[in-house]
Amino acid sequence: MTTHDDDILVLGATGKTGRLLVGALRAAGRRVRAASRSAETRFDWSDQDTWAAALDGASAVYLVAPEDPAPVDAFVKQATEAGVRRFVALSGRGIERLPADAFQGMAAAERAVRDSGVEWSVIRPNNFNQNFDDDAAWRAPLLAGRLALPIGATPEPFVDTRDIADVAAALLTTDGHHGQVHELSGPRALTFADAVRTIAEAAGREIEFVELDPAEYRAELLAEGLPEEVVRDLDEMYANMRAGHVAEPVDGVRRLLGREPVDFAAYATETAAAGAWA
Repeated sequence: MTTHDDDILVLGATGKTGRLLVGALRAAGRRVRAASRSAETRFDWSDQDTWAAALDGASAVYLVAPEDPAPVDAFVKQATEAGVRRFVALSGRGIERLPADAFQGMAAAERAVRDSGVEWSVIRPNNFNQNFDDDAAWRAPLLAGRLALPIGATPEPFVDTRDIADVAAALLTTDGHHGQVHELSGPRALTFADAVRTIAEAAGREIEFVELDPAEYRAELLAEGLPEEVVRDLDEMYANMRAGHVAEPVDGVRRLLGREPVDFAAYATETAAAGAWA
């Protein structure tokens, strides 16, 4: 149980969900320790000397694991020894269907919090709306007028990072969620072709979606210099999506927050107005 006097440690505090979570918690009057390599509280997964100061006085942690799973168990153990009594771990929808060598950091985070001996919950969202404007992998191609992916006609119920942050805030600050895994999605599923069409209309630009076969996609990523392990993880993610395992919307946001999740069209209109694809 957390109280208003407890510190909540937010890892990845400059990331897509972390920075919004910091804002949501502070707006609610909570004491937050925003931690990352470049945040106000320095935290580096590869430098264990930074962990103690980040954990000192914290009773709850938003756990965003690194790609490398190696330090996760040691961190969770140190956190509980330092007095942390609640974890909310960020994972991904469909992770249970992926091979053991894919997204190992997220999988390690799930295992570590389950075994921590304290309160834990896990959130597993679909792909973020904001991947289209806040991630070079998709935004740069959109700006160039062509997004090419190996996804086919399988739809995706993209989820907004604002909804993820609000859910994480609720799980960190209210009781009754111990031992639960929450899948999060947007209100409806749409194909990537439809998503790109929606963005193009909102931005007033010509942007095309091109279907690649998986081998073509892997070749493009490797040619861009992405590490083999990152390419492998993306390849597995798209294979899972093509299989339709995460294509159906789920009610996690509505159930936990009592409101509808942000719709993709609303996201596209708002983000285009802010100039993201100009």
